[in-house]
Amino acid sequence: MPIFRLSERIEFPPPGLARSDGLLCVGGDLSTERLIEAYSNGIFPWYAFNEPILWWTPDPRLVLYPENIRVSRSLAKTIKKKFFSVTMDTAFEEVIHNCAYTRTLTGEDTWLTEDMIQAYIRLHKAGYAHSVECRREGRLAG
Repeated sequence: MPIFRLSERIEFPPPGLARSDGLLCVGGDLSTERLIEAYSNGIFPWYAFNEPILWWTPDPRLVLYPENIRVSRSLAKTIKKKFFSVTMDTAFEEVIHNCAYTRTLTGEDTWLTEDMIQAYIRLHKAGYAHSVECRREGRLAG
């Protein structure tokens, strides 16, 4: 299968044309419009610092629908104990920066480059990206 090169137009090739590993195309940008179009079609960017943007659509892949998330009994019990405070969308930027930082602490690369972080912050401000925060003693747990 070929790997497609994106143009400035906000469009993607059909996901069914992806390689067997899920790689579909390269290039484009991380604009809010392009990311919404990508995610609407099961496509997401994943690449490393100083590399071109790679767009993936593996089959199968996990999709979480917030309205369908069910909290297990054990998690519900933990939440009720108030050992952690659980909030949503109150510290998106802190969460995404901590996700990237955690991997770099162990010397690992992270797909959350600064460009990706800023793109997801824009998605959050537009109402498309969300965070769930668990805090213990005034700081994010983890």
